[in-house]
Amino acid sequence: MVLKKHWEKVYTSKADTEVSWFQEHAQRSLKVIRDANIPTSASIIDVGGGASTLVDDLLANGYEHLTVLDLSGAALVTAKARIGACTADVQWLEADILAVELPSHAYDVWHDRAVFHFLTTEDERHTYVQKVLQMVKPGGLVIIATFAEDGPTQCSGLAVMRYSANELHAEFGAQFELLGHEKETHHTPGGNEQKFVYCFCRKVAS
Repeated sequence: MVLKKHWEKVYTSKADTEVSWFQEHAQRSLKVIRDANIPTSASIIDVGGGASTLVDDLLANGYEHLTVLDLSGAALVTAKARIGACTADVQWLEADILAVELPSHAYDVWHDRAVFHFLTTEDERHTYVQKVLQMVKPGGLVIIATFAEDGPTQCSGLAVMRYSANELHAEFGAQFELLGHEKETHHTPGGNEQKFVYCFCRKVAS
């Protein structure tokens, strides 16, 4: 798979602290989860979590049922090494979110920072939304962060989509109630600024 080779190369040629999307702490994502009063017993999946530090922050805050999914095995290895003894407390999935098969209604929280904006075709985005509908429990929280309309047009050499909050919510549709949205200016390790938009939604109970 071409994309898998791409991301394996990224994570084997750079330290996790050198990639442009690195955050020392995923403060905004953690705040959204806290503000939604998500209990520590909730089942949370971080899609494209790779080497992200969100899993560290969630573990530190007592969350017990965590899954990290990423296309890159190298990214997951980096996260496991960083977490150390807590590795066994997390389910690690090396998989393509567009192809993976997971149990229906398995997750209370779906988190994705910077995967969805790499889906540049309508078919890819439709498949992704169907995965969210299948895997998230009715009433579950969905947090999606992408480049904003004034964000970069490429990332890691790949084309990306850019969204306003309304455009991003529209991709998911009426089956997801928009609870709120926020802008973020991300400062990359290289000193550049990237504009992000976060949308948080509730999957409407069917």
